[in-house]
Amino acid sequence: MVETYESNTKKIAVLIDGDNAQPSLIREILAEAGKYGALTIRRIYGDWTTSNMQGWKDTLNAAAVQPIQQFRFTVGKNATDSAMIIDAMDILHSKNVDGFCVVSSDSDYTRLATRIRESGVFVMGIGKRITPKSFVNACNVFIFTENLDIRESKERTAPKGRRTTKPSAAKEEKKKFDPLPLLKGAFDMAIQEDGWANIATMGFYLRQLDPSFDPRTYGHKQLSQLLKSQTKLFDMRFQETPGSTDIYVRRKD
Repeated sequence: MVETYESNTKKIAVLIDGDNAQPSLIREILAEAGKYGALTIRRIYGDWTTSNMQGWKDTLNAAAVQPIQQFRFTVGKNATDSAMIIDAMDILHSKNVDGFCVVSSDSDYTRLATRIRESGVFVMGIGKRITPKSFVNACNVFIFTENLDIRESKERTAPKGRRTTKPSAAKEEKKKFDPLPLLKGAFDMAIQEDGWANIATMGFYLRQLDPSFDPRTYGHKQLSQLLKSQTKLFDMRFQETPGSTDIYVRRKD
């Protein structure tokens, strides 16, 4: 569920760390960022003289992303981080955008995300599930690329078949992808006096509790579908309003 920041009138700057992003997901990345506003700035940073950046060259023109060259002057040092951070601060102070999308799995961008939020500007992150929690929590919203990769999402949610998994590993995997603690916490924050909670309000609090919350992590496209699957925990009711339908949930005793 998209947070209350969603608006087609907002201007978003998309800054991509070419060393820490996947060329095959560029369209999905831009589409996800586009849910929060118009992508007025699209830049990708890296040393285009190196072989690891070759995968990007065929996708940039089609996606209208501007490549920014940053040479590596010292072996083992990532100059891309510094270039992105400097540009981000210049853009922030220009006040030409209403939000940022930082595409990377690198914890070096934690302070940048924090600084942007401190300025009252929306910031989202897109990166792999291995992204350090410090960077994830520094963003208003964080999207895992595994939820954008249809093939990987299918593999994660498909039946195990006859494959065997060690009991300890299976238990850890279930715990890792268990939405109940977050759902219970968000419900307690959103509950009204009549005992019901609007799921739009729950969606807001879910992102407050965990910026990386995403129903797709649990095999559902929408929050309403995820809540509907939790029949042992929640009751649901639908209330028709002019032009839309409000959905409410209530904890079962």
